[in-house]
Amino acid sequence: MKNIYEDLSREELQRKCEELHKEYVSYKELGLRLDISRGKPSHEQLMLSMPMLDTLHSDMDYLSEEGIDTRNYGALTGLSEAKRLMADVMETRPENVIIFCDSSLNIMYDLITKSMTHGVMGSTPWYRLPEVKFLCPVPGYDRHFAITEYFGIKMINIPMLEDGPDMELVEKYVSEDPLVKGIWCVPKYSNPTGTVYSEEVCFRFARLKPAAEDFRIYWDNAYNVHHLDISRPRVIPELIEECCLAGNPDMVYKFASFSKISFAGSSIAALATSEANVKDVISQMKIQTIGHNKINQLRHVRFFVDRIGVMNHMRKHAAILRPKFEAVQEVLKEELGGTGLGTWTDPEGGYFVSFDTLPGCAKKTVRMMKEAGVVLTGAGATFPYGIDPEDKNIRLAPTYAELDEIRQALKIFSCVVKLVSIEKMLEEK
Repeated sequence: MKNIYEDLSREELQRKCEELHKEYVSYKELGLRLDISRGKPSHEQLMLSMPMLDTLHSDMDYLSEEGIDTRNYGALTGLSEAKRLMADVMETRPENVIIFCDSSLNIMYDLITKSMTHGVMGSTPWYRLPEVKFLCPVPGYDRHFAITEYFGIKMINIPMLEDGPDMELVEKYVSEDPLVKGIWCVPKYSNPTGTVYSEEVCFRFARLKPAAEDFRIYWDNAYNVHHLDISRPRVIPELIEECCLAGNPDMVYKFASFSKISFAGSSIAALATSEANVKDVISQMKIQTIGHNKINQLRHVRFFVDRIGVMNHMRKHAAILRPKFEAVQEVLKEELGGTGLGTWTDPEGGYFVSFDTLPGCAKKTVRMMKEAGVVLTGAGATFPYGIDPEDKNIRLAPTYAELDEIRQALKIFSCVVKLVSIEKMLEEK
């Protein structure tokens, strides 16, 4: 889209800049303290799960369906009923599932740690290799990138297209370089773009021909049931099954959690993968722990029961979140639509909206927003090493704030985007 300001004279741009600067100063004088930096559930969302705390009480026996006392040791890989529930949500079989505590991110960290120190299914531990590489679709999830950066793994940017990562590049790197050991993926309602991987992209993932025997797809299906409209859910192929059909049964680690379904700090999480991978993971788990929080597993099962119960619960989440995402779209279209000063996504689910400024404007925009009392995710956070080559991507997280706060924050954001863009144009004139 054409930038409507690019044909203006320097004097006209200067006048517009002065008008926007006055508007910006007026926002600063409000003394606001707004935060749309992280994808956290709101207070109203957390309240939806409060009845879960009443499903267990002190005069109960706390026994699982198999008679396991959930207050005691045992059930290393999780309660059978918890595996069924999580398998329902992850669209796989219970025997593929291992239940962990609240954070799927912690599972990913553990898997990378084990790969570094002990290897994957008997392969060479990564610390003994001259270099380890990971593919990173961008813009992507900053906490994924933080894990691989922490371990000194070289991260390679893979552009995110409308239907998923650039598979031409993925296939080239994976098939030609045995030091490429994995790829981070958020296949449904990706963080931050909201992209949903197409069937073709999923099928191509399942049919990869890795040069490395220990290559794994880190398939973080964090938003599998997080639709903004439950009546129109987006569906993608189930990758564990597709990998089996393609002759690559061990190639995928699939992750999910209830972190944004029940309580973000006290939920359950799971890894789903092949039988061989399950055995390999258990070999480490039985050294690391005697078992995860089975009381919490029992609590979740008795509250949600099955996938139908989960989806009914997510319908309530969607009713809270949908107006917030609609507000983002309304304000951005009203203030920036047709200006050519930015583009943004309109996701059907998940927790984020991805906004691209003109090149070279993201860092300054985020800094000026903070000075006006509105905290955004740091510019560059959606790229490995915090480096956005074009300095243009900004992640917007509208879930935590109140609706009126979101509208106000986006009004200020639109003003700042215009101001920073025109200031850059004046510098280049």
